[in-house]
Amino acid sequence: MAHRLLIHLPYSHARHPFITTSFFSTRCLRPSAPFPPQSPPSPKKIPFTVSVHGRTWQDPYHWMSNTDDPHLLEHLNRENSYTNAFMADTLELCSQLSTEMKTRLPSSISTPPELWGPWLYYQYIPEGKEYPVLCRKLETERSGWMKTILFRHGMTRSKNEEVLLDWNELAERYGYVHVGTCRVSPDHNYIAYTVDTSGGERFVLQVKDLRSGLNDPKVEVDGVVSLAWVLCRKLGYDLVNDLPVFTESDSSFCVDITSTKDGKFITVYVIDSANPMDGLQRLCERTSGVQYFVEHHSGLFYILTNAHLPDGKWSGDEYYLVRCRVEDIQSPKLQNIILPDKDTILCDMDIFNGHLVLFLNKKGLPLLCSLNLPFQIDLKDQVYIQDLKPWYFPMPSNTCSAIPGSNHDFLTAVYRMVLSSPVMPDVIVDYDMSRQTYSIVHQEEVNCDSVGQSRIPPFELINNKIQEPCSDKKECALDSDSQRWKDFSEVYCCQREEVVSHDGVKVPLTIVYSREFWQKGQRPGLLIGYGAYGEDLDKSWCSDRLSLLDRGWVVAFADVRGGGGGGRSWHKSGSGLNKHNSISDFVSCGNYLVSEGYVHRDQLSAIGWSAGGLLVGAAMNMVGVWEGAKWVAKVRDSTCTHCSRSVIMKTSMIGGHFGEGGRYAQCDETAYEYAFLMKAFGMLNEC
Repeated sequence: MAHRLLIHLPYSHARHPFITTSFFSTRCLRPSAPFPPQSPPSPKKIPFTVSVHGRTWQDPYHWMSNTDDPHLLEHLNRENSYTNAFMADTLELCSQLSTEMKTRLPSSISTPPELWGPWLYYQYIPEGKEYPVLCRKLETERSGWMKTILFRHGMTRSKNEEVLLDWNELAERYGYVHVGTCRVSPDHNYIAYTVDTSGGERFVLQVKDLRSGLNDPKVEVDGVVSLAWVLCRKLGYDLVNDLPVFTESDSSFCVDITSTKDGKFITVYVIDSANPMDGLQRLCERTSGVQYFVEHHSGLFYILTNAHLPDGKWSGDEYYLVRCRVEDIQSPKLQNIILPDKDTILCDMDIFNGHLVLFLNKKGLPLLCSLNLPFQIDLKDQVYIQDLKPWYFPMPSNTCSAIPGSNHDFLTAVYRMVLSSPVMPDVIVDYDMSRQTYSIVHQEEVNCDSVGQSRIPPFELINNKIQEPCSDKKECALDSDSQRWKDFSEVYCCQREEVVSHDGVKVPLTIVYSREFWQKGQRPGLLIGYGAYGEDLDKSWCSDRLSLLDRGWVVAFADVRGGGGGGRSWHKSGSGLNKHNSISDFVSCGNYLVSEGYVHRDQLSAIGWSAGGLLVGAAMNMVGVWEGAKWVAKVRDSTCTHCSRSVIMKTSMIGGHFGEGGRYAQCDETAYEYAFLMKAFGMLNEC
């Protein structure tokens, strides 16, 4: 079941950090939206007493936590029926919005091929289909520069194309599909993937022999989170003979399995991938809250960690980089220490035969660089990244997200990235780390000329400025428009502000609006937030938002504490007992949008997915659908009869945690949500 919280926030309540609302407030707003003739459903009440932390209260809806209770399913279906009746007058608008969104999508989508070994791997979504297909072809089949260009952009298909995995076939077989992890074996003969077919985020491991095209039923394993290929067992043997390599007995620790880029080690602890049964080597002392990410290069381990360093060298929450020889792995002294520069946070790394790539964050913005390997200087006990002469990747000035490609090939000198922002469609960029140049491989298409009833003008992508200058006066790209990323910044304004929260901390707020249709202080707004698990808020390009922006809406993204962007300390200051900071940050951002005239004081709405529902609803949404059902029932109990009829709850009975999944089905979901907001603001006649 999919569950997300979408609400309208009257400004009279936006100043209070723990009060959220739908159409209602403590005073009856008497919304003008028409209500269905029937009354909203009323679930049964069973007396139940709850006692936690010295407090006791009654929870008559506790029975909903038993998802096997048939009354719960009946109640959710009644809620959906009431919601459908409530939204009946938006059907035409939903259809219009969905058509707009689907029309903007290109008929087919194809990723540029990526070379790994002798194969070119790529994905494409067939015309009219919801899900991608993973394919490959031999690199030697390319002939001629024109054929290469056409193939890169999905304009031609090879007769010798091999389909490795078709998400559409899985969806047809199971009705719902979410593929988690997908890994091709080092010899390119097998593909291992995990799949969730119930929506419950419990994944089953499948292994497919790419030579025969058949799955091996003997290696199906339930409850798999991560995987890595090792030279361990022969496929086809009975599982009864398998021996576990490692078992985690402490439930407070999370085990994630991966392999070093060169394939020589598996990292749970450290396992020799060629001899996995020879035992484990512990990298460092296991300590709660301390993380280690390990890569290997020419007999040296490169370790990204936040472990405390003696003598005051490092005592913060953020990561630094160390390296040590493989034979010294169990030594208490990790040798060379590489620290981030001032105002810069070290977030992640990737490694190649000749280069080390570092993911950095500087004042909330992504920054990437590469260092030549092996290092050309004798490392002292401690150095800074700048001492190693990094090459900073040129990036657009307004980039909000920088996501790596698969980058499987350890021997390549080219690093692939996907760059994006709310006003810049996804750009796939190849950075040649040896030549210190970059090339635009592909930019996402947006069909804006035939949207129909939408008021979208005919856009022209414009060249975007480079954020970082090239180092050593080297050329960063060819002098050609095809080598420049383009965006819609002349049509849409995208600006980044810093909002002062309740305790003086500055919270990044990204604000997007149409230069033509937005009117200061007169238009509605949608505030988006997440603020959990240290995850970055997704601010990448989404053409669906044009349906709001071209109706004068403001769309804003609040990077509140608890999420990513500001490093581990930013996450810790908004989690656990500090969770109130996330909510206060979000409220401060909402107040800012109103007080600065971006949004009409009575037309601010908010949306949060999954754990983000806590921000906009102050309601728990961690283990189950019953939390939302209980919250709606309690709200109806506490408001007047008129206002309670404006509270609706919609539960997807077939989707998973991430919704329906397919690209067209997602358009239908988003159109429904936008139509709800427009109805909430009495804007049906304006659309």
